[in-house]
Amino acid sequence: MNIFLKDLDLSYIWHPCTQMYDHKENIPLIPIKRAEGMVLYDFEDRGYLDCISSWWVNLFGHCNAYINQKLKEQVESLEHIIFAGFTHKPIIDLSKRLMDILDSKFSKCFYADNGSSAVEIALKMAFHANMLKKEKKTKFLCLHNAYHGETMGALSVGDLGIYKEVYEPILLQSLRVKAPYGNDYEESLEDLERLLKSHKGEIAAFILEPLIQCAGNMNIYDKAFVKEATKLVQSYGIYVIFDEIAVGFGRSGSMFAYQQCGVVPDFLCLSKGITGGYLPLSVVVTHQEIYNLFYAPYYENKAFLHSHSYTGNALACACANAVLDIFEQNNILESNKILSKFIWEKMQVLKTFACVKNLRYCGMVFAFDLVGFEGVRKGLEVFNAGLKKGLLLRPLGNTIYLMPPYIITQEQVVYIIKSLQEILGEF
Repeated sequence: MNIFLKDLDLSYIWHPCTQMYDHKENIPLIPIKRAEGMVLYDFEDRGYLDCISSWWVNLFGHCNAYINQKLKEQVESLEHIIFAGFTHKPIIDLSKRLMDILDSKFSKCFYADNGSSAVEIALKMAFHANMLKKEKKTKFLCLHNAYHGETMGALSVGDLGIYKEVYEPILLQSLRVKAPYGNDYEESLEDLERLLKSHKGEIAAFILEPLIQCAGNMNIYDKAFVKEATKLVQSYGIYVIFDEIAVGFGRSGSMFAYQQCGVVPDFLCLSKGITGGYLPLSVVVTHQEIYNLFYAPYYENKAFLHSHSYTGNALACACANAVLDIFEQNNILESNKILSKFIWEKMQVLKTFACVKNLRYCGMVFAFDLVGFEGVRKGLEVFNAGLKKGLLLRPLGNTIYLMPPYIITQEQVVYIIKSLQEILGEF
């Protein structure tokens, strides 16, 4: 059945972030029949531990009984409605609950259905808000090594060439700041201030992923940079956008990464873990001052005219509310601290391998780099070797990382680390 479905898939489907030619020679395509907890099962009942939360979205395991229940309850009453001129209880409940756990500066939620769309909304809203203030600011600030999605606006404020280079002629204007690495951020702040001074009055917003540049090879950097950079940018009257699509909902160690940094952005983009990996949903959270700029009689033409057909989907909102229930009822952030410490301690054995460098972690994100293999797709070898041992690992180049669901057991952690030791031992 696996082979039959694979052939059918390759006949009709073009997969994301994939050179499809790789499936001919280098990378197996695995049809999955079912999933439970940490484990994905193929049609031959081989299990694979989902070490990356299925692209960082699955917080509480596959087919989580509680989320399943809440989704089933919702589908019996309302699946979806147009979200212009209509509303429903799941999204009202979700919005109020988000306001209750976020900083009091935030007051309004604008919904979409994926992370890139949330970034697009924040960029458009920041530009439009400046225009409504009679300030024509057409440039955006971002960090080197950044990734914020693959739609055109999101690509414009990214810096990963493999995604961006071919589209450069049609992208928005952006300025890139030297990326901080670990505790090394003074030059980044100096570079930021230089750009702020030389482009005064031109910059609409500054966007960054606080604490971790995830697709940027899991670059983990100091919260002090986030604090100082945000204060500096806001002192110039420039909006700040935090992309917490990957690092929000407990992934960085706190419910939201900005809460560790002592500053509050003007826009907060959330997605991925918001529904526990069940359904597409994203939200841009902002404050009353921004909202008020757009609030006017219809004939003044100040409305923010941005929409998605599936905005505010009731089924997705039911899942998101279930996710917040689980956080509240199970003290997830505290239990994650214990789990994170355990994983980090077990990973120390990987330091014995000469090819392993820069072992690092933040909250429930763990990573290391394979060095000495320039020009060799060693990460791909790890991926394929991991599959043979029942692990779904999807390295970023030669950066190996773990971003598991929060339900991972200590026994599963021990097995993953032991398997990594065996894989690295073959090098």
